[in-house]
Amino acid sequence: MATAPDGTQLQWAAEGEGEPLLLVAGQATAMAGWGPAAAALAQHFRVIRFDHRGTGGSGSGDAGRYTTRLFAADAISVLDAAGVDGAHVYGHSMGGRVAQWLAIDHPGRVRTLVLASTSAGRRGEGADEEAATALISGDLQRMSPYFFDPGWAAENPDAVRAFFDSGASAWAKTRHFAASKAHDAAESLALIQAPTLVLHGTSDRLSPLANARILQRMIQHATLAKVSGARHGIHLDHPETVEWIRQFVDRQGRRNGPAKDMRTMDDGSS
Repeated sequence: MATAPDGTQLQWAAEGEGEPLLLVAGQATAMAGWGPAAAALAQHFRVIRFDHRGTGGSGSGDAGRYTTRLFAADAISVLDAAGVDGAHVYGHSMGGRVAQWLAIDHPGRVRTLVLASTSAGRRGEGADEEAATALISGDLQRMSPYFFDPGWAAENPDAVRAFFDSGASAWAKTRHFAASKAHDAAESLALIQAPTLVLHGTSDRLSPLANARILQRMIQHATLAKVSGARHGIHLDHPETVEWIRQFVDRQGRRNGPAKDMRTMDDGSS
């Protein structure tokens, strides 16, 4: 267990060998939700993942600490417990918002940054009405089509269940939702020093592609990789992104600086 700044106990786990890669899950999502993505990444990295406060095996803590910026402080506690000074950081959805604060507030701890299916916050473009209603319902069958390709979901029911079954109480889910909705890092994104890969599905209705373009524009040395036809849960049903991340991290390590030519991954498709 890791101990957060307020004393809350946070459950974490590590697997694989190599350079450390911290996975930061989305809104009210436990570390089990990374499922096969974590296993695939562990073939290349020492993968560290954890349960956000209020999810999985972690404690709930104080209601006042449910903000994306304070969740970033929790993540630092996990890195400390894992004995890691600096890590590559991969944040999905709300986890991407948390990862932004990690890179802003703790630049020395973030080697490279991967932001998937996320946004800069309130100034971005929100979910369309139908997708938002499905998300609020909490019903797996209604939510799943906005996250995953139906064919993939039908073939991987255990991964889908693990993703949505966070073990979070209604109290915690409400606070996670509020934290994600209140996020606004736009004015601070220029402070991010870490080379950044922005991953986004072109068919994401929970966080439209326009949000990825905003992140690319506002973060120095950011690369946008658009996943054709992908929805919100690209880390699971599009395993090719694992290889993209490996290549991005490898190129950054070899060049020891921003890989500007990686912008070619943004091919201009919609």
